[in-house]
Amino acid sequence: MDSNKLIESFAEFARSKNIDKPTVIRILEDVFRSIILSRFGYSDNFDIIINLDKGDLQIWRFREIVEDHAPDVAVPTKIALREARKIEADFEVGEELSEEIKITDFGRRTVLAAKQTLIQKVQELAKETLYEKYKQLIGCLIVAEVHQLLSREIILLDDESNELFLPKAEQIPKDYFKKGAYVRAIVHKVELYNTLPRVILSRASPLFLERLLENEIPEIQDGLIAVKKIVREPGSRAKVAVESFDDRVDPVGACVGIKGTRIHGVTKELQHENIDIINYTDNLELYIARSLSPACINRVVQMSERIAVYLDSDQVALAIGKGGQNIKLASKLIGKEIDVYRDNAADPKEEDIPLSAFSETIGPWVVEALHKIGLDSARSVLSLPKEVLEQRVDLEKETVDEIYAILHQVLSG
Repeated sequence: MDSNKLIESFAEFARSKNIDKPTVIRILEDVFRSIILSRFGYSDNFDIIINLDKGDLQIWRFREIVEDHAPDVAVPTKIALREARKIEADFEVGEELSEEIKITDFGRRTVLAAKQTLIQKVQELAKETLYEKYKQLIGCLIVAEVHQLLSREIILLDDESNELFLPKAEQIPKDYFKKGAYVRAIVHKVELYNTLPRVILSRASPLFLERLLENEIPEIQDGLIAVKKIVREPGSRAKVAVESFDDRVDPVGACVGIKGTRIHGVTKELQHENIDIINYTDNLELYIARSLSPACINRVVQMSERIAVYLDSDQVALAIGKGGQNIKLASKLIGKEIDVYRDNAADPKEEDIPLSAFSETIGPWVVEALHKIGLDSARSVLSLPKEVLEQRVDLEKETVDEIYAILHQVLSG
């Protein structure tokens, strides 16, 4: 293989990997200087000239001409007069001999090994470049094209044809993709998998919702409104706490927009996820009340690890939400577990019985388990839907059914 074909083929390969010209030239110089060093034992007196546009490679060797029996005649940068005159008859001592080294002089095997080394170096550099690029983009919103649909993940391509991965767990449950479609997601993390960089995207992360809000709401972009916290059940419901730094700007109204125009684009991207925008406050009781919207609470009792919230009977179901979703998201937003109780003080006729009275009937270990999640009376248990109690306490469905039957029977008798 001659030098022109080698340089052209390598330059084309480097371009396919989006490696810039200066980097390609540096790699070529490093590889050929290594070959020179291996062949001649010294490389400082060699010039390597590369023209990628023309596919040219020139290697020049420079040596000083010395007397045949000079003490330093064996130095790599010197050449004996007798040897120099074999190249050109009128050379004299003290002159510099420059000679071009052809790539074919290194032998076919060395050239093929050089080509393989060049390709390997470009591949390593491309992997490193990809890793560093996306490491800096973690948390950023990007758009990529769906390339392949697999059972556990979707492979997408960026604008440089790099493969990106959207795992099933990072998709919104209602997401449906077609090959060739363009998808918005955030860069979730970058992993090294068998030395290969693996870029993981996410549409289920709270950050994805935050980036969408930043795109849709100018006040967030301008820093007038800050997103304090986001909690999500992807594709189903989310709660977003926002705060305004300008008294003239209503953060909730600005985020929702007139007739919901601003939030509509976000909910559509999230497969119509129901988004509650909440005005953040340092007043914990008020913050809890807002987080449990649409329920109206009567009072809040703060404990070290948990928070007890008391509501009228008709508000309990609203506070808990379908499948316990509302209270679960509110707890995440506040950062503490919230327990919901019927407020007997609001209805003194409504009798209640401590759970301790049922120790022999439903078992002391069951009573203890219920106490651990803040339930201390019969009506506090009955205020929760059965499915919520099953989720919060490690009890069988049959046990929960039995507990509810016993408590109902005692309170109604």
